Amino acid sequence: MKIGHQELQRFITHVFKKKGMSHEYAEICADVLSFADLRGIDSHGVARLSGYLRLIDTGRINVNPTVKFEQRKKTQLRVNADGAIGLLSAHLAMLECIKITHDYGTAWAGIFNSNHFGAAAHHAVQGFAHNYIGFAMTNASPLVVPANGIERMLGTNPICVAIPGKNGKSFILDMATSTAANGKLEIAQRQKKEIPDGWAIDPQGNSSNDPHILSQNGALLPLGSDSEHGFHKGYGLSAWVDIFSAVLPGASWGPWAPPFVSFLQPKSDAPGKGLGHFVGCWDMDGFNEISEIHDQLDDWMNRFKTSQSLQNQEVLIPGEPEARMQAFRLENGIPIVEEVWNDLMNISAELNVTIK
Repeated sequence: MKIGHQELQRFITHVFKKKGMSHEYAEICADVLSFADLRGIDSHGVARLSGYLRLIDTGRINVNPTVKFEQRKKTQLRVNADGAIGLLSAHLAMLECIKITHDYGTAWAGIFNSNHFGAAAHHAVQGFAHNYIGFAMTNASPLVVPANGIERMLGTNPICVAIPGKNGKSFILDMATSTAANGKLEIAQRQKKEIPDGWAIDPQGNSSNDPHILSQNGALLPLGSDSEHGFHKGYGLSAWVDIFSAVLPGASWGPWAPPFVSFLQPKSDAPGKGLGHFVGCWDMDGFNEISEIHDQLDDWMNRFKTSQSLQNQEVLIPGEPEARMQAFRLENGIPIVEEVWNDLMNISAELNVTIK
């Protein structure tokens, strides 16, 4: 099944409005989710919609939050999301950072009392219209073990940095700090495929190829998978994200991060409040003339693209596969797998929102 980008946005917008969200906020959320689907990040697009609705129905997401900005320093904000969906709170915080960057060249926001914020890249690219470099990261459901551990202590904790280029060619690094994101396991479940070695372990620490292992008390591995392949680096990156996103602003950190996955429940003794995010931007003009940066970045990307590669392989720039996918899906529609389509049909029937 395929659906057009605008129709998908319309459907998601109306679904969130049916749940009591304002039209403005619903459109923002729809834009974040459809952005992920357009770019081929199917694990963070409309496939997540039923999960957000579950959190709304259980009272864990406030559909009409009063997001509060505390400008503690000229370029530093603490943001109380008031239980908002993270799709919204991270977006609003980034817009506030952009305003401050107009005056000071940079701005940073630590967000607490929030929820799952979707694809990090969406928030990071918001400054592109102003030639601002964007940055976004978040802590997440505790599914990942630390190096040498078997207890789930961290999330997949993604990091994104987005550097605007010229002629639509930009550098967008958006990566989980685990070897694989949970969404990759969900895709394997829908496709009824095993997962590769090095992605996950069972409760005893043995390697597992079962895509359902997380709901059976298994865990994901940090980027690198094992000591021989440098999993202390993935662990260190994930810990950094957790501290910046949660410890600094006062969100729930580590194993207390409120989970998005349905097989885990929030812990009542959690330090801090809600999920945490960290977003911000830099004005490129503060480093050099923007035209010169654009020329240098374009030369940098061209040189890497023309570097020697493995036979029948292509050297890719971070963000390039997603940009290609976006162009393709804008023209040809967004494919929806059967299980997700059935979810959308159930939502459509329950809320009386048509989808074509």
